[in-house]
Amino acid sequence: MLRQWENYLTHTRGLSEHTVRAYVHDVTQAWDFTLAQADLDGEQFTSRALRAWLADCTRSGHSRAAVARYASSLRTFGAWLRRSHYLEVDPTTKLRSAPLDQVLPHTLNPAQAKQLLDSYQQRPDADDPQLQRDRAMFEVLYSTGIRVSELTALNLGNLDATARTLRVWGKGSKERVVPYGTAAHAALRIWVEQGRPQLFTPQAGEALFLGARGGRIDARVVRDRLTAGCTWAKVPLISPHGLRHSAATHMVEGGADLRAVQDLLGHSSLQTTQRYTHVDAARLSKIVRQAHPRATRH
Repeated sequence: MLRQWENYLTHTRGLSEHTVRAYVHDVTQAWDFTLAQADLDGEQFTSRALRAWLADCTRSGHSRAAVARYASSLRTFGAWLRRSHYLEVDPTTKLRSAPLDQVLPHTLNPAQAKQLLDSYQQRPDADDPQLQRDRAMFEVLYSTGIRVSELTALNLGNLDATARTLRVWGKGSKERVVPYGTAAHAALRIWVEQGRPQLFTPQAGEALFLGARGGRIDARVVRDRLTAGCTWAKVPLISPHGLRHSAATHMVEGGADLRAVQDLLGHSSLQTTQRYTHVDAARLSKIVRQAHPRATRH
């Protein structure tokens, strides 16, 4: 049954390997708790039993975000069980989790982002192909706000240097075209013309960004290289996801239209993009507290 559901998620829903693996893991954990590793029994697989599992996860110290994901996985599974006629009634429809705190990843401020990206040209070994690659990758991440999984999946054919755009495949295999700026354009040109040929091996194929051994670069390597870059540039440590959020935050603070930011980031819902308005509101509140004569009591 789980194999059938996994095939459904992969081939019908078109979800990524990472997402499918997470969904199957969540449901397996719930199944073990709810059914005590027994065969599927509709009388045991109830809303009450599933809520008990979610409550147990909460008591065990799982974060709100994790428990919300577990509930989402169960709802997806329950809907599939009902459509596949394994159960007559979907026990997951009323599953709810506590509201998520609107906490965004750590971000760099614009000056720190500039310091990080400019540092690659200031190094004595700036012509090292891996540093040329790193500069291009992080200029692209900051310029476009794409996900690290989207970055590592890029091929040479996805790059349109004339129009300065990238063709990206996001979650659910949704395609979008994103523009990038002049700094990213310059870094990409150096990487493609000078750095990439030095790392290229036949196994690289059409991959845009390559690892040290010549194959397509891995997301974990991107994270490690960004950590090293932040350390060298003496800026706060940040993840590729944090660099994506930095880009979005700076665009919203600069007055970008939320719909445009939504399209750029590949968010399916505007509500997800609206989180960045809270960041901007927090910044404005701080300015008011510092500048307005009656903002604070003395």
